Amino acid sequence: MRARDRPERGVTGRIGRRIGPQRFGRLLGAWLTAAILLLAGLSPTWADEFRPAYLQLTQRDAVTYDVLWKLPALDEATALRLRPEFPAGTETIGAVRSTYSAGTAVQRWRIRVEGGLEGQAIAFPGASTSRIDVLVRIARLDGTEQLDRLLPTAARIVVTGHPGAMEVVRTYTTLGIEHILVGVDHLLFVLALVLLVDGTRRLVVTLTAFTLAHSLTLAGASLGLVTVPGPPVEAAIALSIVFLAAEIVQSRRGMPSLTQRQPWLVAFAFGLLHGLGFAGALAEIGLPQQSIPLALLFFNVGVEIGQLLFVAVVLAVIAAGRVIAQRAPVRWPEWLWPVPPYAIGGLASFWAIERIAAF
Repeated sequence: MRARDRPERGVTGRIGRRIGPQRFGRLLGAWLTAAILLLAGLSPTWADEFRPAYLQLTQRDAVTYDVLWKLPALDEATALRLRPEFPAGTETIGAVRSTYSAGTAVQRWRIRVEGGLEGQAIAFPGASTSRIDVLVRIARLDGTEQLDRLLPTAARIVVTGHPGAMEVVRTYTTLGIEHILVGVDHLLFVLALVLLVDGTRRLVVTLTAFTLAHSLTLAGASLGLVTVPGPPVEAAIALSIVFLAAEIVQSRRGMPSLTQRQPWLVAFAFGLLHGLGFAGALAEIGLPQQSIPLALLFFNVGVEIGQLLFVAVVLAVIAAGRVIAQRAPVRWPEWLWPVPPYAIGGLASFWAIERIAAF
């Protein structure tokens, strides 16, 4: 048998054409990763949601603090049953003012703590049952701030005198990682890039362009240099995923476009948009006034760590698919090939319509 007539070792398609290990690996990676993200994306609490409970205490004098308490809520009457528990003897001054907006219940009031809060503990006894993280920010009279992220299993914080730089680094790095890993729309965009771009070098350049772009707009928006309304940004992010899903389908049909030839340009352009989405999440958290550059830097570092972890998992699944294709030939219907990009584009289209309707 001549070499050109010898079938390539791999997975056999239903119409008798051999599917090479590399192509099968990319399909398996697309299927498994997209399935996980799509199942997560069906929940309205995912898809670029970063919603811990948030407690902010602003010191007014030695014993008085303004309290801001934010909780995720379905509507004005349905919020999580979670509330901060201050030290014994804490007195509430005035009425508690409550508002509701965009899925968040907000309460404001003022407290008086004899002797001040330093060295005292604040607990969140309902956190373990509600299974929600709590972000705590304490702004002192001298301009310094204490920041911490509390897990449901250890929802208690002791107010300290002065936080160190490592506290800011640890808190904002963790917040950045968490935001990217629960932001299903951002992950679907990155997955689409991985599926669209062939070659390790081209993929590295493309992801670097995406990283550079969203770092620029994240910094600009967080520092107030760029101001864009959040809802149109979120809708446009969903549309960027639809665009990439369509590009994947076109490339599989042998009709390469600019995205296929120079994917880093498209990744950079849409990266600017995604950076504005990251900035919206960071605005919900806030930045410590004495450590803005440090907090901004390490929030972005956390986002990049989360993104790299996700890409590593996708590439590992693709590599596993190649090994399976080499060792276990199976029949694979041709019509299944476009299903992952259509599924990704379909979910992103739903998000786009949902977010536009919410304007």
